[in-house]
Amino acid sequence: MSTVLITGASGGIGYELAKLFARDHHNLILIARSADKLAQVAEELQKQGITVKTIPIDLAAPPAPKFIFNQLQREGINVEILINNAGFGAHGEFIQIAPEEILGQIDLNIRALTELTRLFLPAMVQRRAGKIMNVASTAAFQPGPLMAVYYATKAYVLSFSEALANEVKDAGITVTCLCPGPTETGFGARAGNDKARMFKYAAMSAARVAEDGYRALMEGRTLAISGAQNWLVAQSTRFAPRKLVTAISRWVAEKPQ
Repeated sequence: MSTVLITGASGGIGYELAKLFARDHHNLILIARSADKLAQVAEELQKQGITVKTIPIDLAAPPAPKFIFNQLQREGINVEILINNAGFGAHGEFIQIAPEEILGQIDLNIRALTELTRLFLPAMVQRRAGKIMNVASTAAFQPGPLMAVYYATKAYVLSFSEALANEVKDAGITVTCLCPGPTETGFGARAGNDKARMFKYAAMSAARVAEDGYRALMEGRTLAISGAQNWLVAQSTRFAPRKLVTAISRWVAEKPQ
């Protein structure tokens, strides 16, 4: 029975992933900001006969990753599977977004993900066993006007994950990057773009995305793009002119008049 650490586990894709791991009898460490929501999730999933530990903390705060790691070290808990799912975006022109929102996206989507990976990876390498899944987005494949920073952070996650997968492939470790498209979670409302065209016409359920990611992780695949339509969109960006890709990206991020 493996122990799985999931960030952003109180709702959306993280919550659906937690249910899948609980179903298959993995112990869980759940991370999110809301203590109340985490407690509800833990109470639900413990009925599967597993151990669920919750750590309510804001991962965007610089000390958070090391705090989590040190606490688990003191308790003698090994993490065999790391799911870096937490992330958020902010909608609007770059110049109109508050600096704390800009830097918060970088801190959560990039810094916390990278630091948690660096903290937990050495023990996996020593054991020559472990799995990591980083949740990016189809946003990783193109620039994103009106969500410029968010798209850029997800491009980092994709590039980082693919490179790391290559580095650790001979050490018994797999790294999977899950790239969902628009998904029915609280993300859109938090970002302020839940009325945008991307959510109006093409959103998938969080449960379906989680199932795709879970399967890819267990199979050891490096890249998982959830949904055939999202796969086609991601692949098309490789061949279309960059200005056209950027213009289309802005169109789908806009709210219909």
